[in-house]
Amino acid sequence: MKNRTPATCKTSHDNVQDLGRRRFLGSAAAAGFVLSASGLLLPSNARAADEKPQRGGHLKLGLDGGQTTDILDPGTYSGSTMFVVGFTWGDRLVTTDPQSGEALPSLAESWSSSADAKVWTFKLRQDVRFHDGSPLTMNDVVQTLRRHSDKDSKSAALGLLEDIERIEEQNGDLVITLKNGNADLPLLLTDYHLQIQQNGGMDDPENVIGTGPYKLESFEPGVRITFTRNEDDWNEDRGFVDSVEILVINDNTARIAALSSGKVHFINSLDPKTMKLLSRAPNVETLSTPGKGFYSFLMHGDTAPFDNNDLRMALKLAVDRQAMLDNILGGYGTLGNDYPVNDAYALSPTGIPHREYDPEKAAFHYKKSGHEGPISLRTSNAAFSGAVDAAVLFQSTAKEAGITLDIKREPDDGYWSNVWNKKPFCASYWGGRPTQDIRYTTTQLSTSTWNDTRYKNPDFDRKLLKARAETDQEKRAALYQEMAMMVRDNSGLILPVFNNYLNAQGKNVKGWVDDLGNDLSNGQIASRLWLAA
Repeated sequence: MKNRTPATCKTSHDNVQDLGRRRFLGSAAAAGFVLSASGLLLPSNARAADEKPQRGGHLKLGLDGGQTTDILDPGTYSGSTMFVVGFTWGDRLVTTDPQSGEALPSLAESWSSSADAKVWTFKLRQDVRFHDGSPLTMNDVVQTLRRHSDKDSKSAALGLLEDIERIEEQNGDLVITLKNGNADLPLLLTDYHLQIQQNGGMDDPENVIGTGPYKLESFEPGVRITFTRNEDDWNEDRGFVDSVEILVINDNTARIAALSSGKVHFINSLDPKTMKLLSRAPNVETLSTPGKGFYSFLMHGDTAPFDNNDLRMALKLAVDRQAMLDNILGGYGTLGNDYPVNDAYALSPTGIPHREYDPEKAAFHYKKSGHEGPISLRTSNAAFSGAVDAAVLFQSTAKEAGITLDIKREPDDGYWSNVWNKKPFCASYWGGRPTQDIRYTTTQLSTSTWNDTRYKNPDFDRKLLKARAETDQEKRAALYQEMAMMVRDNSGLILPVFNNYLNAQGKNVKGWVDDLGNDLSNGQIASRLWLAA
């Protein structure tokens, strides 16, 4: 397991013009997909032939990442708990294949684009109803996208949708017109904040009467969330249990105890140190899934002393990445190189020299920066499993370079609202995104709401927009290579490791699907899991 390489996704993003349903199904069948009764495409090997899902039962999930400050507006979702909540009550226009990451139909059953990828037309699935029985309409879809793309929106998806010029209905179809071409637009619409709401959430952003597999019954933020099955779900190939209960358990030891005692059926964010021990338990199955997520330390590049690139470089060179992989992740991951893309992404960079731990060179850049005195690093195990230990390890290796880190442990509750994206140097975690464009747009584009290193480089922005519209894959890969180098050498991102997703479930839990899109089977565990008798 040590240094295991993530499953690669070296698919070419072919021009998606004229991607009608017939062509889509034909190419999908050739790639080994099957069409479910609901009309969704699923990997043919996602579920064993002898594992026909059983319906019924009460599924209990013990998840970390929940906070008392959480609210139901999907535009605000962050952390594991609300990530799962969104997929439990809602649907997006487009979903992704768990193995390849390619776009698949959801509420949109097909799509096509103009030759320059500026005008996109989506055909909506018919006869879909919200949980209250009202029909899904074009207005609901249009208003959802308008709310999240409005320049004054506080939605975390705003940075992805800022290039939209118009959203409208034409002859019964959804038509999205962009300011610039974007060959990845369907994949942008898979972002987990873009769950379709009644009237787009314009009347009430926290109205989660959705079209998803379960109806929300109760919501106690940071404590407990419950759902019951949507008996009129348009998709028959999900939502197998009668009810779902999410218990927010932010403490790793408490989560393990809850699973071991049978209080819950599934837990996430395991500490690597407990994986081998837990795997010996007679009624527990551990799950390690490579993906696109990473552990990081973030510096605000517009805030002293981190506005000095020599200081940023000193801190990047003061991290012992191999020690962090071995000691914090227990080998369940791969080494990072200070840009947020690994081999699981299509057109991922190649040949970029790996950044090694070098205390002498770190000391050189630190002296050149002119900074003196301790540097405050804020951390919490809410950031990622083992984040406090990771910060202490960072403190130790930085000391060898003459850099003093003052570790400030923050409360787990409220970390994502009070520390992340607010304090200038902190531990953080990111899950994966469907494409490099979305990955960079979310956190490195100058105008992004979630630009958590305050990286603002006009040349980078231009390359990002150019790569977005580029249909020549070699040229696109070259641009991504340049962008990776820019982030690696100039941004405030310290990315020592890409983590495997470490979860565990009772042996009576079935239906788990490894999904490279993100942790928790790309947020869809409640939709996919079922309970064996």
